[in-house]
Order: sequence, then structure tokens, then C-alpha cells
Amino acid sequence: GCLFISTMVWSVVKNVQQGLKFRGGVWGLLHHMYTNGDYPFKFGTFMGADGAGNRYYENKVDYPFGQHRWVEPGDMNNFDSSSIPPEWHGWMVSMNDAAPATEDEFIADRKQHFVEMEHSDANVDHNVGHTEPFFNFHGMHDQSQMRSRGYGIGNPIVNLPPGAPNGYYTQPGSPYNPASIRKLEFIGDLDEASGGGRPYKSLKWADRLQTADEKAANLAAKAVDDKKMMSSFQQEVLNRQAAARGRGRGTVVGK
Repeated sequence: GCLFISTMVWSVVKNVQQGLKFRGGVWGLLHHMYTNGDYPFKFGTFMGADGAGNRYYENKVDYPFGQHRWVEPGDMNNFDSSSIPPEWHGWMVSMNDAAPATEDEFIADRKQHFVEMEHSDANVDHNVGHTEPFFNFHGMHDQSQMRSRGYGIGNPIVNLPPGAPNGYYTQPGSPYNPASIRKLEFIGDLDEASGGGRPYKSLKWADRLQTADEKAANLAAKAVDDKKMMSSFQQEVLNRQAAARGRGRGTVVGK
């Protein structure tokens, strides 16, 4: 009995010593005890971290299945289960054998055992398929929120800076897909004679750039052109009528 008690006390002392060393002193240990429960005294292999600073550990020797993987929050005062991103959640619940930080090596190892049943022209050589680059802002994993609220504005709600790419997938052909955005090309310049300064990409854009005097002058010039065109059309009609009279009106049958 005494041996068991002494062994238990000695293990607690060693755990506290290791916790003090691992947590950075008494205050760090007490803080983790208050926020994480028994995690301050759980020690394992560091498997990686996510964009929010959450750190993931694994220990298959000292803990039973279901307790052998755990996470230590990056922000212990603002954390819940939704703070774990999907790729790490799959590893936490043992859906995946490889942690996201080591999945590339895991896939490379498993590809050596693949048996190719049929040729494929896909641009990937594994079952994971195409994946978009992952952008993480303030631990928010709902990528539909990672979008700009306007040109050159970004999204201050999720701290997305101006000019940063949106963090959600867009299909090819979508006007929001970067590959579908047409390059800005100008077709003229209102000040081309004086060296340029008011380029435009369409006639509607040119109309918006014109001053009131320029618009009035253009309307007057258009009225003159319309009058000339109408006069030319009327003269052409008169010429056709004269040519028709010169040829006669033809022979009327029965008279």
C-alpha cells in the first residue's frame, strides 16, 4: 500500500514538474488548468497547427483510443468546437490516419501501392483531387465569408485586406473567377490630340467623360450630319422619281 501511494505521489510530482516546464512556469500551468481542464498534464507528439494557432497532439501509448488525440486552443478564452477546421476535425475523430500537416507524405507513400485500373487524363494522380488554396482569417473556416465587400475595400468584418483574393471556390466561367475577368482595354481617348488624359473603353464611357459643352457641340454636329444625310436621301428619291418618269410607266394591257 505504501509503495502504491508513494508511486502515485511521485507520478503526480513528475507530471507537475513536466507541466511547469512545458507550460512556461506556474502562471502558464494555472492558466491551462483553468481553461483546458486536464490538458496541462497531457503530453504527446505535436502533430501540427492550423491557421488559428490551435495546436494538435497525439499519444497512442498513454491514453486509450478516443482520448489519444486532442487540441490545445490558440485562443483559450475564445474557443469552441467550431474553431477546429474541417481538415483537422477529420483527424481528431479518427476519420483520417494522417494529420493534415503530413497528408502529402502519406499520399505519396500510399501512391506506391496504387494499382491503376484505367488510364485517366486528370491533372491529379491521387483520389483527393483538385483543392483550392486555403485562406484563413482570424480562425474563420466558413470560406463563403472571405469575400471583398467592394472594389479596393476588402472586408473589415473578417479583416480581409483590400486586394486580397476571396477565399471561396468559384467555378470556371463565373464572373467572380479570376480567369474570367477581362483585362481592361481602352478603345480611345477624348484628349488624344493633346497627349491623352481621358481614355475610354466604350462609347457609353466616353459620353460620361464629356463635359456639358462637349456634349452640346457633339449634338450640334450630329444635327448637321443628320440634315446633310436627310438632304442626300431626299435628293436620291427625287433622282429615282425622275428616272422612272423618263422610262415611262409601261404598257397597260387591254387598253
